Amino acid sequence: MTDQTANTDGVVLAQGVDEEPVERNRRLFEGRSLTVIAILATLYAAFHMLALNGVSIRSLTGINLPFLPQFPLETWNFRIVHVAGALMLGFLLFAARLFPDTEDKPTPLLSRVGFVLLIPAAVALYTVVDFIRMIDSGTLPQMGGLTTWAAFPGTEIYDREVSWFGIPLLIATGGAIVLGWFEKAPRNRFATADIVLAACGVIVALYFVPIYGTAARNAVGTPFVPIGVAFAATAGVALILELTRRVAGLALVIITGVFLVYTFTAHLLPGILAVQNPYSWQRFFGHVYSDAGILGPTTAVSSTYIILFIIFAAFLQASKVGDYFVNFAFATAGRARGGPAKVAIFASGLMGMINGTSAGNVVATGSLTIPLMKKVGYHRKTAGAIEAAASTGGQIMPPIMGAGAFIMAEITGIPYTDIAIAAVIPAILYFASIYFMVDLEAAKLGMRGMREDELPKLKQMLRQTYLFVPIVILIVALFLGYSVIRAGTLATIAAAVVSWLTPHRMSLRAILKAFELAGIMSIQIIAVCACAGVIVGVISLTGVGARFSSMLLDIAATSQLLALFFAMCIAILLGMGMPTTAAYAVAASVVAPGLVDLGIPQLTAHFFVFYFAVVSAITPPVALASYAAAGISGANPMETSVASFKIGISAFVVPFMFFYNAAILMDGSWFEVIRAAVTATVGVFLLSAGIQGWFMGGRTVWYLRLALVVTALFMIEGGLVSDLIGICGAVAIYLVQKFLHPSPDASFDVRGAD
Repeated sequence: MTDQTANTDGVVLAQGVDEEPVERNRRLFEGRSLTVIAILATLYAAFHMLALNGVSIRSLTGINLPFLPQFPLETWNFRIVHVAGALMLGFLLFAARLFPDTEDKPTPLLSRVGFVLLIPAAVALYTVVDFIRMIDSGTLPQMGGLTTWAAFPGTEIYDREVSWFGIPLLIATGGAIVLGWFEKAPRNRFATADIVLAACGVIVALYFVPIYGTAARNAVGTPFVPIGVAFAATAGVALILELTRRVAGLALVIITGVFLVYTFTAHLLPGILAVQNPYSWQRFFGHVYSDAGILGPTTAVSSTYIILFIIFAAFLQASKVGDYFVNFAFATAGRARGGPAKVAIFASGLMGMINGTSAGNVVATGSLTIPLMKKVGYHRKTAGAIEAAASTGGQIMPPIMGAGAFIMAEITGIPYTDIAIAAVIPAILYFASIYFMVDLEAAKLGMRGMREDELPKLKQMLRQTYLFVPIVILIVALFLGYSVIRAGTLATIAAAVVSWLTPHRMSLRAILKAFELAGIMSIQIIAVCACAGVIVGVISLTGVGARFSSMLLDIAATSQLLALFFAMCIAILLGMGMPTTAAYAVAASVVAPGLVDLGIPQLTAHFFVFYFAVVSAITPPVALASYAAAGISGANPMETSVASFKIGISAFVVPFMFFYNAAILMDGSWFEVIRAAVTATVGVFLLSAGIQGWFMGGRTVWYLRLALVVTALFMIEGGLVSDLIGICGAVAIYLVQKFLHPSPDASFDVRGAD
């Protein structure tokens, strides 16, 4: 949580922006327990850094032990280990319930039940180890160069997979999930139920890695999938859902549950939702834990780009770069009218490059900017709404753009650098729209900026601009043609080097601490990506996405604009209550293919979906970023979400500009791109002026506000004729406002403060 502090001269400074907030269900370990978690988290993050760069522990140490992995790992195995590590860490760190302010009394009896559940887990583990020995023995027959795994009904392997692996694993998993809801363990100690769940996550991985190395992998997604795979996948999905509930709330779990229910009831449903034949439990769960589901695009991205940039963010945090970003924003924007609000926009854009979620961005910067906005005159709901809208934009700010851009690159095959370039103008338009809304609100309410003596010294901030070097190196490396992994690695190394120019020098211990922090920070996004993978698996198996595409085509036959509006509503609906990554991954599977079928270019279609998946964080009634901001401002969450929707209203128009004017996504000549950017920015300003009722230094009568909105839409459309109409309209409105002085109708004056 950010601390608002003032030094002896009364200067407001940000401190603690880089500190991760401690969730109310996170355990706070001490002593040996803390050491165990620190080691596991450090090894988990360091493993990814080494694996992604093709460096093995054997090559580093010269030690040749059979259990040490040799990189590069096979893709499926790497993703399986990636998910299993997050499950193990997540269950040990995050309790099933929120910890009360006063410590609960422990429940020794339930803890003993947890120890009992270790017995079936141990049975399943022993069976898996025996299977591994059997596969490695070389005694099993070969087929196509691969070892066969003949687990058909009536065979000994089948019976063992059911009786000695599958059933014990499900008993341990299901029993521990239920027990976790009731077991009360001190916050500084492991709960036995969580130990069982962590063990089950490891057992699932130990089963999948060798089995998917046999010919049985070819049966995945068919009715002939081994029964053990179905058991392991069922346990794995249950573990993913439970961890997602613990770290990301119920919204995504409920949506995933709806998709799971749909899978087994689709043959009973009418219309586009129907499938011809029901799916068996064995076939579905064998399909969902493959590269068509959990091990597919979402986990591919979380196991490579996302965790790499989380490590990068952790190294930046070690240098206190977040504090510098916020203080730099105060030094440059704090003097303007409504200064703290503009600082929120600037700081949130900078923090968005190293922060993976809208709500996380709100917490990082909002606890400093929101109180200051209230201090200069913003109503608490407006202060929270401004921070929520600004923080949401961090997800579309190049070069990192949160995790969604990496998933877009994975799904579409479009190079990440092309996506980052295409995002420049949309990001400018988003933040410009928020800036105009904030500036006009400040003008309407007669707000002041912050005094010179309240702000950090700009000269001092400029002397520390070397803290931007890691981000500059990242951008330069990407555009020099380096891979995203290599560019991210170089930027991470640069962050450690730059720290030596600051008071927060990174020693070996600090580097290990950064890896530990990265391991812990990655748990939520990995769980969310894996959970989204379940939904992607349902969509790929049932084909509902293709049927949705045909429905969009039918709507487009009537009106293409209506089809786009319908796609927008679905993208926002799917994103409500979900982190951006999961929201985009699901919408990209359901909505984007339909837009592509309409003839919309792939990049445009996916950006359209991505943009609305992002702004779902400020769209009522379920707006995660707005709710987080309301918690800081003390305002009503629903009122804050409505206010943030109003402040970000221009952002809901921007994606339609992609369709009508491809130059907004850098598709065209330089003249076309520059003209599109300028006219769209003017259009966004006119739209903001119409919504706020303030234009060219004065309040505006209602019919001129309406004219401003219409004129803005002409400017936003992007054609040469429409631009000329928009310019003439804006000039006419200005002349009427200046010379005729129409009296504003107070009933139409929408103020941001109560």
